[in-house]
Amino acid sequence: MKIVAAQMRSAPGDVDGNIERHVHFIDLAASCGGAAVFFPEMSLTGYEPRMAEQLAMTADDARLGVFQSLSDQHQILIAVGGPYRGSDGPEIGMFVFRCGQAPAVYTKQMLHADELPYFRAGTTPLSVTVGKEILVPTICFESLQMDSALRAKEAGATVYIASVAKNMAGMARAHHHYAAVARELGMIVMVANGVGHADGFEMTGESAAWDNSGALRCSAGTGDEALVVYDLAEQSGSTVAL
Repeated sequence: MKIVAAQMRSAPGDVDGNIERHVHFIDLAASCGGAAVFFPEMSLTGYEPRMAEQLAMTADDARLGVFQSLSDQHQILIAVGGPYRGSDGPEIGMFVFRCGQAPAVYTKQMLHADELPYFRAGTTPLSVTVGKEILVPTICFESLQMDSALRAKEAGATVYIASVAKNMAGMARAHHHYAAVARELGMIVMVANGVGHADGFEMTGESAAWDNSGALRCSAGTGDEALVVYDLAEQSGSTVAL
């Protein structure tokens, strides 16, 4: 079974255009044999907190129906990022689509200080089963807290998926942390980072996958769109440049 991290460039605020880009990446992930594909943090809108209130959506937004259709067509789990319209304000969401199932939403539970004026923290954990694997998602800042990884391990995670929006310095720290998580907790760890402009910084890419011994199996380059494909059966990874 293969899990895919999509390293995509999002246009700030252009939901319709970004959905078209997602469709292209999903088709490619399916053609690579992917059983699941995860996108960067806020991939539907770009990481633009100041736009969150205006752009926030729910899982039944008609524009997101294409992801359910693609999930059913390709029999692939699809996880896309965007601002979720929670009851008390926008939350940083991950919308998860699975073949023949209702959409699910995971929202970031640990926010960094810069996000507090724009978002509320989520409270409900999420894990999804794909084949024999239990995938637990995490979003950016919280993925760098060992407590988050420990909770994922307690939930039975075999694959820990981080959806992030990070610059070069942030990804250097993240790579070190994710390797330690994989090694110490015995989980496969994958990270999907965007490329291009975000809120006052440039996302660098470097999406990657580590095996459950902490060895880096594959990493995408900086600045270019790509897929990171991890084969769980072979415990090997590869990158597909776009």
